[in-house]
Amino acid sequence: MDKDAPIGVFDSGVGGLTVAREIIRQIPNERIVYFGDTARLPYGTKSKDTIIRYSRQIVNFLTNEGVKAIVVACNTASAYALEEIKDEIKVPIIGVVKPGARTAVSVTKNKRIGIIATEGTINSGLYTKVIKEQDSTIEVIGKACPLLVSLVEEGWLHDDITDQIVARYLEELKEADVDTLVLGCTHFPLLRSSVGNVMGEGVNLVNPAYETALELKRLLAEKQLANVKEVDSPSLMYRFYVSDAAEKFKNIANMILPFDIKTTKQINIEE
Repeated sequence: MDKDAPIGVFDSGVGGLTVAREIIRQIPNERIVYFGDTARLPYGTKSKDTIIRYSRQIVNFLTNEGVKAIVVACNTASAYALEEIKDEIKVPIIGVVKPGARTAVSVTKNKRIGIIATEGTINSGLYTKVIKEQDSTIEVIGKACPLLVSLVEEGWLHDDITDQIVARYLEELKEADVDTLVLGCTHFPLLRSSVGNVMGEGVNLVNPAYETALELKRLLAEKQLANVKEVDSPSLMYRFYVSDAAEKFKNIANMILPFDIKTTKQINIEE
């Protein structure tokens, strides 16, 4: 495998850009091919079979793009599709759930961990499973927050309506006295300030995007796949594809990433 080959990253929409952003920060020598499935979002309300089918299509696209590793930058796809797909492909593939869960276990003091995520991620029970495998005495309180995905996709990151909905979703987690809260959807780190204001300074906010970038860095080193070449300009380092609404995606991406992207290409992922 060519060390100069890119990393494949995919998500249902713009949320996975939080993972791409952390990869850019933590391992800036790596190239990225990003795919956002904007035509078929949100994933969190879809069935397991549908998520697996979507994920297979995207993984096939990314492998055809010559990637050397794949990051499933979507908690729902990580929960439902990762185990199904990992043995079907020749490149290493990781998700965002396990790195986030491990970090939550390491930082909680009162052993009460909250998870905010999509309905699909919460219903999968994967966060609870991974957490309890490490410490069976931890209580996990999950809360599905489906509206937050749509608000992020609309670009309403700093809006009074968004703040009100965040506060309403988090009410029961505050009452449950969690001291650690996992932002269990890659869209949610974009609402970190709103979540932090509601939960207060005493609650650890775990961003699986950051932990996943560190996991990827370790994986590339272990597999001897880390790129050692000099960094090019962002326009040459990163390629962005979507299944719909390319211009809208680009505008939001330019709010999230540390540089402006010039083009986003729309493709029919089902072909």
